[in-house]
Amino acid sequence: MNDSTRVEWREWGQDAFDEAESEAVPVLCALTATWCDHCHEMDAETYAEPRIAAHVNDGFVPVRVDVDRNPRVRDRYNMGGFPSTVFLAPDGTVLTGSGYLGPDGMRQVLDSVRTMWQTKGSGAARVPRPLREDEPPAGELSSDIESSMLGRLEEAYDEVAGGWGTEPKFPLPDALEFALKRNREMALRSFDAVGANLLDEYDGGFYRFATDRDWSGLQHEKLLDSNGALVRAFANAYLLTGKSEYREPAERTVEFLTTTLWNGDAEAFANSQAPGDPESHGLEPTERAAADEPPVDDGVFAGPNALAIEGLLTFSAYTDDQRARRYAERALSTLRADLLEDGIVRHQLEPERGADDQPTPLLSNQARVLGALTTTASTLETDALAEAAAVADATIERLRDGDSFVDSAGEGVGLCDRPLRPLDANVALADGLLELAVLSGEDRYRTVARETLEDFAGASDRFGVQVARYGTVAARLLEGPLAIRIGDEPGSDLHRAALRLADHEKVVVPAADLEAGTARVEHGDRRSDPAETPEQLSERVGEILD
Repeated sequence: MNDSTRVEWREWGQDAFDEAESEAVPVLCALTATWCDHCHEMDAETYAEPRIAAHVNDGFVPVRVDVDRNPRVRDRYNMGGFPSTVFLAPDGTVLTGSGYLGPDGMRQVLDSVRTMWQTKGSGAARVPRPLREDEPPAGELSSDIESSMLGRLEEAYDEVAGGWGTEPKFPLPDALEFALKRNREMALRSFDAVGANLLDEYDGGFYRFATDRDWSGLQHEKLLDSNGALVRAFANAYLLTGKSEYREPAERTVEFLTTTLWNGDAEAFANSQAPGDPESHGLEPTERAAADEPPVDDGVFAGPNALAIEGLLTFSAYTDDQRARRYAERALSTLRADLLEDGIVRHQLEPERGADDQPTPLLSNQARVLGALTTTASTLETDALAEAAAVADATIERLRDGDSFVDSAGEGVGLCDRPLRPLDANVALADGLLELAVLSGEDRYRTVARETLEDFAGASDRFGVQVARYGTVAARLLEGPLAIRIGDEPGSDLHRAALRLADHEKVVVPAADLEAGTARVEHGDRRSDPAETPEQLSERVGEILD
């Protein structure tokens, strides 16, 4: 019994579905997150109501799922946000679902589902569309993909408030970075809107989103993954502009990550900070300092940590910020020692596990860790290249199905035994594979990256701005990314200068097969003359791109 809700919650697993089958009742699956304020409200206002709790306990098998700790369940049953309230047949198929439900709404839905179940039983259930249609529409990569994505961003751009779309307003770091190279004015106005409205000016870090078009209705939770991605995005805006208004939000977020979200016991970053008391966010700084700190979920997850490592290393590469580099190195050490095994990424750092407990690869984790390792190899140490190749090879071996990738190789209950082919994780993996190809000289990774994007290209004209990265990676594959090869180990003057040349989509390759103290610029089939000084290197880049 969960005393705070009065509902007799079960763990997600086969036992719960077996119980539902035995009792001939549906499963009520509550998807929640520690950082989700509305989830806590629903506990206090809905599940704590005695008659509702009794109705749930008597007529359903109630299951609570933490979405951060169970991403496969999240991705198959998410009803568009959290909390998600999903009613399932005993075989895991979906009867119906909703988001937040207050007491009155829950009573109506419980009665409706019970009636549906009594009259139709499992015949009323369905498999969600993404799990029914496994094969994506393939097509050719062309320059139209990049221009079409730019057109969609320009069409969705909010001329008044900045950002894209009407409401809610999310920061969309991938869209910010895509636009930064292709419509800088639109991009920078959107960076300005995100920085002015979502950055916590007192404690640093970015809030998750705003509910309204004018960026009001702030949702004050702060998640590691979005903050890590925004550090990189704002660092790249600083790289291209040299303006402090883009460096400072990244700097403040580095401070937030390395203090509030630093889990010193684990030597890695914690997952999230909850919103806390809504009234505290409107207090003056002196009053806020005396208020209770919002709670932090200390869970350490590989994918969000990888995004934070990549963001901090990118910021440090442009600024020589030693704090960012030092904490990135510490988290990277934990990731390597405790979350990475023979190229397979463990989802969560767990203090106690058996020696035979083998991690299950998840595509999102594999892609994010690959990105962190290629960034490490480019900025910090070339030893990371072998680990990046191991992650890439394991992902290709375990998760590639046809020309693209499924989200997991693991078995599971409910709909978790059905494959899901997530576009965003496929794009992130393709991006990492392309960078690995440039860094390692292994063109087979570039081939897999291209085939992955081609497997979705038939639907590329329908992709929304949330997957703007598809346009970025398609363009890099077609044109070849700008590559700067350095004959020195990381840290030389030429290497540091190469990192700071103003193209955030470039790949810097240290310890290349060149004469020490020289560099060469490549783009597509073009090769520059050698450069021996940072000034010459800048000239060579200009010549190649001219």
